[in-house]
This record gives sequence, C-alpha cells and structure tokens, in this order.
Amino acid sequence: MDEYFEIKKIMEKAYNRKLKGAPVPLKGGLLHKMYRVETEQGTYALKLLNRFVMQRKTAMDNYAEAERLERLLEQRGLPILPALTIGGRKMQEIDGEYFYLFDYYDGKPLRADEITEYHCAQMGSVLAAIHDTDRKNADEEYKNMSVDWDFYLSEMEKSDRRLYEMLKSCYALLVESQENGNRARKELPGILAVCHNDMDCKNVLWNGADYRIIDLECLSYNNPMMELFELALCWSGYEECRIDFRLFEAFLKGYASTGKKLPEAAEWETLYDCNTGRLEWLEYNLKRVLGIDCGDDEKQIGTGQVEETIRHIIYYAKMREQILKHCDTIGSI
Repeated sequence: MDEYFEIKKIMEKAYNRKLKGAPVPLKGGLLHKMYRVETEQGTYALKLLNRFVMQRKTAMDNYAEAERLERLLEQRGLPILPALTIGGRKMQEIDGEYFYLFDYYDGKPLRADEITEYHCAQMGSVLAAIHDTDRKNADEEYKNMSVDWDFYLSEMEKSDRRLYEMLKSCYALLVESQENGNRARKELPGILAVCHNDMDCKNVLWNGADYRIIDLECLSYNNPMMELFELALCWSGYEECRIDFRLFEAFLKGYASTGKKLPEAAEWETLYDCNTGRLEWLEYNLKRVLGIDCGDDEKQIGTGQVEETIRHIIYYAKMREQILKHCDTIGSI
C-alpha cells in the first residue's frame, strides 16, 4: 500500500497524471525498480533509482552525461526508449527520490533459447551506429582496477560460509584476472566512442522484428572494441555459460556490415583480458551481501548475483582458448 501511495504521489505531483489501478512491478532490473503504471493519460514505465546509487559523489554528473548522450541517440533516430522530458528535465525528484518516466513499449527481452543469428546481426549493426554517434581520442589513461579481494574474503568468512568457500576457490583467478586486465588496458588504442555499457539481452525489448534498447543511464564514452567483444559474447550465450559461436560470428558480421572495422588478429587477446566487468559486478554484489552502501532488501539479490557471477568468471577462464581460437578464424569478416 505504501508503494501505491508513493507512486501515486510521483505520478500526480511530478507528471500531472492520475493512476488507474495499482502499479505493476516489472522484472529484470538488478539495481533500480521498474513499474508499469496505467494512468488516465496513457500507459508508462516508471523507474525509481536506487537511493544508495544516487548518494555516490559522481552519480549526478554521470546521469547528466548519460542524458546528454541519450539525446544524441534520439536525434539520430536510433531504436532506443528514451526517458520523457518534463519541464526541460528527464530526471525528476521528490523528497529525495529520483526517477525517470518512459512511454510504455509492449515488448519483452528474449530468452536465451529465442536468440537467433538474425537478432545478433541486428544488435551488431545497431551497436555500430551507437559507436558512430561520437568518437574522440582518449585524453587520459584507464584507471587500474584495485579490488581488495583479501578484504572480501576475510569479511565473507565471518558472514556467509558458503559464499566464502566459493570466493576462496577462485581467489587466485580473481587476482590474476585483475592483474591481466590492468596490463591489457594499457595496450588498447586510445579511441573512445559513445557506448551503452549494458546492452545485453535483458536491456533490449522485442516485439516481433521491432525492438527498443532500454537502460540508457549507463551511456558514456568507452573503448568501442571492448564493448563489441563483450556484447558479442553476451548475445551468443556467455550469460548461460554456453557460447554458440555461430551467434558470436553473426554479431560481429552485423557490426562489420556497416563498414566498421573489426579488431586485428593480435588485438583479440588484449580484448579478452580487458573484459573484466564481471569482477566489478562481483565486488558490487559482495558489498550487497555484506550490507555495504546498500539497503537490507538487496542482500538476497546480492547473494544470487555473487553465485552467478563467480560461475561466469570461472566459465570465461575455462573458455579462453576456444574464444581466442575462434577469434583468430574470424579474419576479415
């Protein structure tokens, strides 16, 4: 009931729209809360931003930059689902609660067994268009990742014995992956482009052959080849620890079909080692389990994500030779 009145207040005060029935929670979000809201003026999706995320010192600047880049994608007519602009602003705030409102799009994310080469080719092509929106030279070096795995191992031993054993079993791999990632990032070409940074399967809604890309709050400048490599893996089954290299190749072909150049043969190993986003996601969820910078209601989500992320990290290491061998055969797609 509190949830209903909170959303009712937001819709009436910030958007001048009256609810018609109870808001419906939408699945998929791991950081923020999403609701489908029926109003007298139409159907919308409301995103309530995580309070703890919004307390970070860099949060407002990051969101402002993401909104600027979102407008660039809007101007290019790319298939995104942008936040509505009300009173000249996309992000709204009431009583310390920050949120975005979207037109409701009647689509759904694809299940792993629904993804085809067609979908991957489409995603590769639209990713190239996103990367082509704005490119520039990097004016500073990548910051080293410096996760203190010893700290989390020690704290988890006192908090959750089962997760402690899982973390302990892959401790050497975590340290090695972090070191390899820091080394490899120094070898990347100093090119930046607009990147989505989270365009995996859950963040693309499909309605037949039509689709919309969502969760644009992570838009920023990043190395485009890193994102290409990571997303080709995600869309080809990495999330399920079952990579289908036909899908992997279809994604890359879709990207190359726009005239974009793929990495050189010698660059694939560097990109493999640079793909360390799972380490940062693991740290974030370890904090959730330990109650660091998050709400009590996030511990269960964090536990599940720690387990899943460790499985992904182990699988990724196991598949190293196969991934790189296949990259070597791609040649000049």
